[in-house]
Amino acid sequence: MIGTVNQIAWAVQIKSQVDAEFDRVRKVLEHAMRKQSPRDISDIESIIRILEEKRAEVMGNEQAGYFIHDWQELGNQVSRMIVADPRYQAIKASQAARFGLGAAYGRDPDAKRPRQ
Repeated sequence: MIGTVNQIAWAVQIKSQVDAEFDRVRKVLEHAMRKQSPRDISDIESIIRILEEKRAEVMGNEQAGYFIHDWQELGNQVSRMIVADPRYQAIKASQAARFGLGAAYGRDPDAKRPRQ
């Protein structure tokens, strides 16, 4: 880890919390797989691969300042990283097409009611 002694100590604590958050999100996804169809299981497995790629990218950063600046306030940051990934968005678009949601709800992702 690169930084001052105090930065490193702080970043190591944050990094541990970040890793735990990646674990938590993975467990949620694995739990969701138990209730899904084979196609949906495949989608969730793909999302887990995205999650693990993001974990490797984040946890591989050796800059203490990165964890202090970018990860001090965790919130739902791991989930937001996944949702922002183009591969996740492609999975969701595919699901919408499979379930006919694209045609029913139009292009507006904020649409509350099906088109008439």
